[in-house]
Amino acid sequence: MTPAGVGVLVETDAIGTLLVSQEALTFARDLAGGRPVHAVVAGPLDAGVRDTLLAQLGEQGVTALHHATDDRLSTYSAAAWATSVVDVVTRTASCALVAAGTPRGNEVLAHAAVRLGVAMAANVLTVEQPDPLVVSRQVVGGAVLEEMRLDDPVAVLSVAGHALDPTPAASPTEPEVVTFAPTLSAADLVARVVRTEEGVPDESAALASARVVVGAGRGAGGADGFKDLISLTELIGGALGVSRVVTSLGWRPHHEQVGQTGSRIMPDVYIPCGISGAIQHWAGCQSAKTIVAINTDPEAPMVTRAHYAVIGDLHEIVPAINDEIRRRRG
Repeated sequence: MTPAGVGVLVETDAIGTLLVSQEALTFARDLAGGRPVHAVVAGPLDAGVRDTLLAQLGEQGVTALHHATDDRLSTYSAAAWATSVVDVVTRTASCALVAAGTPRGNEVLAHAAVRLGVAMAANVLTVEQPDPLVVSRQVVGGAVLEEMRLDDPVAVLSVAGHALDPTPAASPTEPEVVTFAPTLSAADLVARVVRTEEGVPDESAALASARVVVGAGRGAGGADGFKDLISLTELIGGALGVSRVVTSLGWRPHHEQVGQTGSRIMPDVYIPCGISGAIQHWAGCQSAKTIVAINTDPEAPMVTRAHYAVIGDLHEIVPAINDEIRRRRG
């Protein structure tokens, strides 16, 4: 399938476009292959956020920002957002609809796919074949990869978080702003957010956005086996991430967990220490640009997948690394 244009649901926060939406825009631009990319935002936008958003969309080569405005869009409603998105897809004759694989992105696209009468592929990683469109996506919580063919008139798909880096377009644009009022029905507003309350800080956010992550697994040996690993993390300005077994045993808090039921990371460097590399953990770290594994088992899955490996006991190797870093820093 060669898209005539691609629509992208964009999620925003107080400072502009969410990182995962920027990733979805990069994916959509590649999928469009030079054809128009239409961004869709539903609900109110502060002037400052709008200006930042337009600049970010221009960097991604977006053709137009379609802003759905209606007082009833002041709070989130999946069905109402879907109505707005389907309106843009129809008006622009887009052949694909993309969003980030967030809870909202997946929920809105599910509504949109039903209204369009097409299939939806969630948590897509890559395009395997353009015509007919075949994508590879994560299923079973990332433990399995599945190829799915999307040959409906409109391909609807969400992009797995951190499946790729957001990259600027070769030719930046100045997106046209198209403001429109979607035709919302009473049914669109049956389920919507009516109140929000401030929650506890998301302590996993720092891990997910860290450029360097030191990983720790069962090889740490126990709750008191993380001192040197934490020192390494501090010395290199990184974040500590752990495997599921570590949190299951109560050695470290859950917000540090990387993997299928934890955070998905995409650091420049990942240093997994004493982690075997089970598929559940690999689902969360496979987007790391460079992996340097430390493990006693040269045949461990993490070691065989790593770019570099040090075979040995982390309790001997990590302190030696820390000492060398300190020595070089005087």
